[in-house]
Amino acid sequence: MNSEQGFCFMIRARVWFRCAAMKDPVLPRLDRPAKIGWFGKYRQIDLTIEREFSGAELLRRMKGWITVDPARATEELQKMGRLRIFDDGELVVETETMNDMISLQESMKNVFGDQCDLEIIPKD
Repeated sequence: MNSEQGFCFMIRARVWFRCAAMKDPVLPRLDRPAKIGWFGKYRQIDLTIEREFSGAELLRRMKGWITVDPARATEELQKMGRLRIFDDGELVVETETMNDMISLQESMKNVFGDQCDLEIIPKD
């Protein structure tokens, strides 16, 4: 089945950044969904919502924790790719072709040097 039939194989890569505190490569990941609730002025409201972040939301929350500007990183990654969070919580970027992924890797290296790295995930 091909992309015209509604199925498309994506090239995926983990998105590694440099930790601002420890200077080691770090992979942003969502450990558990955000839990949102309410505090009622006149009564107790026992209602909460658990919701996953999008890849861009997770990356935005890394401000100050990584050495690059998350807004700029999101902008650059989304020029050629799509940010996602895998079921295990890892931040990944997807492209449609290997050439797009290679171009994205080169672009990220040109903009951020060794402060961001894309690790291609091999297909099973």
